[in-house]
Amino acid sequence: MVEKSKVILVTGCSSGIGAHCAKRLREDGWQVLVTARKQVDIERLKADGYETFYLECRNSESIKACFDAALEATGGKLDAIFNNAGYSQAGAVEDLPIEALREQFEVNFFAVHEMTLLAVGHMRAQGHGRIVQHSSILGFCPMSLRGAYNASKYALEGLYGTMHTELQNSDVHVSLIQTGPIPSKIAINALPYLKKFIDVENSRHENAYKARIAKLEAGGTPDASGKGAEPVYVKLKRALNDKSPRPQYFVTRETYIAGMLKRLLPSRLFYQTINRWS
Repeated sequence: MVEKSKVILVTGCSSGIGAHCAKRLREDGWQVLVTARKQVDIERLKADGYETFYLECRNSESIKACFDAALEATGGKLDAIFNNAGYSQAGAVEDLPIEALREQFEVNFFAVHEMTLLAVGHMRAQGHGRIVQHSSILGFCPMSLRGAYNASKYALEGLYGTMHTELQNSDVHVSLIQTGPIPSKIAINALPYLKKFIDVENSRHENAYKARIAKLEAGGTPDASGKGAEPVYVKLKRALNDKSPRPQYFVTRETYIAGMLKRLLPSRLFYQTINRWS
């Protein structure tokens, strides 16, 4: 159990990993502040007893307003933040319009950094804090038809691996959680973005897209091969409590295997092996 007074802000809590981690943090004694974008999710989270705040990651004013409202609710106390909000833009790189890539980075990268800048400034002033960024196995494994998402997570790895080093002489720490396949709605939630931005009918990858769309519309998801969101919470708990937090924490067997293969295999063979998982 942590001290009851410890406060954490968790973004992207409408379902899946964010919702599970918020629940487990509260069970472990944290004061948990959560965010969501849709009003129906905000109302449901409030009914569940959470201090809930609206957050639209595509809007800087919303990010600042969310952070300020969270601080106001706690009298200025914030011990940790888990930047979990995000989505996955599917599509081959040759099919990605610039608008799709910009929107993916706006949510998965720039919004994370805006929230991080607000948090790190506050935490330096108060003398301590933990910042945890939710990355992915795709932050170091480039899997096909996921180029935009891969790129956004690679960017997180580069930026916050650097920040981890820069914060070493302070009592503010930043870590990344690299999650492999975990049951969530991320694949289902990605479907509208695939339909919005990818010209399926005129793509060389038409058959792959149509097979994926059919599977998702039937209710199936390749993300369902994981064992639940609890493994993410186990590593989140470590990132929040380890005396010397690591730069990265692997989650799921697949992530450990991929990390080992990347160290051991020549690049071409590594890429071929990883993309058999796609």
